[in-house]
Amino acid sequence: MQTYDIYLVGVGGQGVLTIADLITRTAFRKGIPVNYYPTKGMAQRGGFVKVQLRLGSSEVGPDISEGGADLVISMERSEALKAVRFLKTGGEFLLYDHRWNPAAVMLGKAPYPDLATVWDEIAAVGGKVYALSDKDLPAYEGRPVRDNIYVLGSVLAQTKITDILPLKDMEETIAARWPKVTAVNAFTLEAGEKAPLLAHP
Repeated sequence: MQTYDIYLVGVGGQGVLTIADLITRTAFRKGIPVNYYPTKGMAQRGGFVKVQLRLGSSEVGPDISEGGADLVISMERSEALKAVRFLKTGGEFLLYDHRWNPAAVMLGKAPYPDLATVWDEIAAVGGKVYALSDKDLPAYEGRPVRDNIYVLGSVLAQTKITDILPLKDMEETIAARWPKVTAVNAFTLEAGEKAPLLAHP
């Protein structure tokens, strides 16, 4: 297969590393070479987290270059702005529109970006935007589901990665990793697959 590069960003506590781990495990199960480069930044909740995944290359290579990612996944609106420059022209960008105020915003030293600004910056580099609202996150038996699994379901439903890693293969990976909570994870992945997409504001 051709190489397929994925750049993920978010903040600590959102499960960005888990999304990357599940993609990596599924690729291994299918015999697809994958290189996994995590950067945790600050370990505590709220610190910047990014991961670079390179599928299809048997050689360990350098980081994804600016303008080199086929897919960018952002779990937080403001962090998306840090990742835009890595998206290639014609690439896909899935944004989970969750707000986590950085310290500068909380201190009144910087504004928080609106969704239209982020969307326009992605479009300006020639990217296709898919946006989900955190307000649409469903509940299972009265409790909110894990948003990272929900986002992953939408990624697999909306983007070209599904040609490499079909939803069924991801379902099997998740069930093998957490066999005691198969029902809720299956519900969450399916909810993400059917999640409504936001229109440009």
